[in-house]
Amino acid sequence: MNPTYPSVSLRKSVYVLLITVACAASGGRIVSVARVYEPYLFRPDPAVDDQRGIWPQVRPEPMPTLGDNDRSRWVTVRALVDQGTYVIGHRATDIKTGKFGDYGLEREDGWRTIDKVLRPDATTVTDTGQIQDFYSSKPPLLTTMMAGEYWLLKCLFGWSITENRWQVVPVILLTFNLLPFLIYLIVLRRLVDRYAVTDWGRLYVFTAGCFGTFLTTFAVSVNNHTVAACTALFALYAALRILYEGERRAWVYAVAGFFTGFTACTELPAASLAALLGLALLLRSPVRTLVFFVPAAMLPVAAFFLTNYAAVGQWRPAYSEFASPWYEYEGSHWKPDPNKPKIGIDWAGDKESKARYLTHLLVGHHGVFSLTPVFLLSAAGIVLALVGRRARAPAVTAESYTAAGTAGPPGLQGIALLTLTVSVVLIGFYVEVATSRNYGGWTSGPRWLMWLTPLWLIAMIPAADWLASLGVGRIVAYVCLAVSVFSVSYPAWNPWRHPWLYNLMESRGWIDY
Repeated sequence: MNPTYPSVSLRKSVYVLLITVACAASGGRIVSVARVYEPYLFRPDPAVDDQRGIWPQVRPEPMPTLGDNDRSRWVTVRALVDQGTYVIGHRATDIKTGKFGDYGLEREDGWRTIDKVLRPDATTVTDTGQIQDFYSSKPPLLTTMMAGEYWLLKCLFGWSITENRWQVVPVILLTFNLLPFLIYLIVLRRLVDRYAVTDWGRLYVFTAGCFGTFLTTFAVSVNNHTVAACTALFALYAALRILYEGERRAWVYAVAGFFTGFTACTELPAASLAALLGLALLLRSPVRTLVFFVPAAMLPVAAFFLTNYAAVGQWRPAYSEFASPWYEYEGSHWKPDPNKPKIGIDWAGDKESKARYLTHLLVGHHGVFSLTPVFLLSAAGIVLALVGRRARAPAVTAESYTAAGTAGPPGLQGIALLTLTVSVVLIGFYVEVATSRNYGGWTSGPRWLMWLTPLWLIAMIPAADWLASLGVGRIVAYVCLAVSVFSVSYPAWNPWRHPWLYNLMESRGWIDY
């Protein structure tokens, strides 16, 4: 055998090694998760009016929760299990004076969050005033599932999320972040082996999937983006089995439907992926799609709306009420003092044009291509797949699927077209439609685009195969991978921090939010 290319068994061993290292590294960070207070994020003088907070005069409560975004979910988990309600806090208002006071779980040290809404109608009316309830602004489906595990841990071991938070939080993170990531890598390995024709291309794409995306960065924080990325891959894998491998079994249709629906519930713009996959399957097998795919897809959708209604008393998600009294109540982070300038990235959309926002979203301080340039190969791979260009498969490789110059294994062009369409729709949504153009707030990368990660990785394969035989091309690919790993490792202790490129631009005075 030509020594240039490893044997199949050796390549599989390398896959296992990469999976082991990637999951162990993420697991170690999860188990040791703790909120860190960095001095540079706090103003030295309380009189200074900038976006930094005031350094705490009293030591904050040590917590394994990292920011407003994930605390919004954790405090709801606590309320659901410990108090049997989605309500995380209350506001009592005196009708005569108009004065109000807030109290409840989310007012406690270590549980506070700005990602909350105030239900406009009063839940309790008295002779002197009224009481309104606070809720998390996050859709409650994922939170309800997490609460189910907390309830189980509490019943089995007597753990409390307050007294035993250093056990409860990591265990739930291991379940909802690490376990799906492990399965994700196993499925990704199967697809990479299926569609790539060079060993270098296979190992490059898989290494990028293990270490070069923000999925590992966000493993230490409960969030919907990593979950959606995993379920998007699961849905894609099942759909490809049906579309290009002749799979006809009912359970595969059901799996494709369930994870397609769940991804859309976890990331609203992923409804575009659900629509395209559903349409493709409907054209291929109308009866099986209607009988097995559609009902399975509706299960998570039904759960989404039922939990939402149980939480806030309406079918519409709370986040759809942005710029309404649900968000813009007195004292809300989302209702700043009109007499003061809006400072911080949360108001980026008010300070820059859509063109500039798009630039920074793609190649700027939160750019998917500037922070993770490995995805430049995905863009190149889409072009190569659509025009039918492929690298020559090594003659010694037993799994070579096609001769030189062909489009490769069936489905690669379809994946490229799907990835291009969904990517354009998603980016267009956040530039043209979304009301909050703030790059996702304090976040280490373009987190709203994270669920596209598996599609971009598969789309990268033609480019990786093409570069396998080009020495200079491989060097460029290594540099892209190195920068990507650097970016996702930069905020190792907390993903809810600005990217290194943002901090660099801010320090040079190139941006000022």
